[in-house]
Amino acid sequence: MQTTRLRITVPDVEPRVVRVIDVPAAVTLAELHQLLQVALGWTDSHLHLLVADGVRYGVPDPDGDDALQPRDEATALLGEMPVRFEYLYDFGDSWEHEVEVVGAGGEGPGCVEGEGACPPEDCGGVPGYEHLLEVLADPSHVEYEHLREWAGELPAFDREATDLLIRQTVGEVPESVRIVLDLLAGGVKLTPGGRLPRAVVRAVQEQRPDWYPLERPASIEEDLPPLAVLHDILRKVGLARLARGVLRPTRAAGDDVEVVRRLRRWFEPGGYEEMLATTTVAVLAASGPLAREDLLRRVVPLMGVGWGVDGRASTDEEHELSLNWMSAELGALDLLAGGWHTWEAGPSARTLLPRATALAPLPAGRPPW
Repeated sequence: MQTTRLRITVPDVEPRVVRVIDVPAAVTLAELHQLLQVALGWTDSHLHLLVADGVRYGVPDPDGDDALQPRDEATALLGEMPVRFEYLYDFGDSWEHEVEVVGAGGEGPGCVEGEGACPPEDCGGVPGYEHLLEVLADPSHVEYEHLREWAGELPAFDREATDLLIRQTVGEVPESVRIVLDLLAGGVKLTPGGRLPRAVVRAVQEQRPDWYPLERPASIEEDLPPLAVLHDILRKVGLARLARGVLRPTRAAGDDVEVVRRLRRWFEPGGYEEMLATTTVAVLAASGPLAREDLLRRVVPLMGVGWGVDGRASTDEEHELSLNWMSAELGALDLLAGGWHTWEAGPSARTLLPRATALAPLPAGRPPW
């Protein structure tokens, strides 16, 4: 993977906050935003912008004034940016980051070096952070107990942990997807009903025996429900294409960065299903296996009150029903494992959904939303 090395500095903050990271050279600015968040230690709970040569990049507001809209960060590439640009985060606290493109990076993404802890969210920007550090250094200060309870232990910068988070946020192709794409590599003729042939079904069963609960060879694609779902996903996101009855991988399937990018689009960014999937996977990754009832008791309160159906707020039962429907997709993408009664994080739980990657290490009871 070709990478680009970046140096990120947070000006006017003492102790100094600096990160030197390698990111995929082909990242979009939306993906870069996710990487900057985990590199610094933010929780992506506020608005952001990237600014270069007077041009603003961000998430367009569908209801906003067209003249004031930033350029869509999802369609802009890091390679289009100048050597130096700004990353702005949390317009209330106004955290500014100076980003410098150093040059070509190493063989893979990660954190090369860094110093300084990330300030806590909502501490009041640079002056508020200075005040917080001043108070925490003086146990006799009148605000000490209050701010100590609010801030907790301020985490020190951990290069190895940051390196891992960056690599996880860049993502990996799920093993389940790799298995199917490899089997399709030479082209596979589908059945008259448009399903995968028995030879492919059984080849997948050999590598994923838990996908078929009956102790006998599978015969049809639907015997392995995750395979049937994955077949549909790969075609809809453009990683497999049918031509003249033969299904084979597309050119995009040969690029791991593009495979991960397209799989992430399966859940509409910022949509209800992405939020539910992210929350579920993050809770399981942080907590370990949970009974369905215990999982729902943890996930539903974290969904908040902003979701609705037909003009009314979604009920706990509707969240549960949605998660049950989504479980097949989560299992097909290696995000979810386990049986009907107990669920656990799948092998891709920390490497496919960037928000789940970022949320799983957070202290229990302190989600950013």
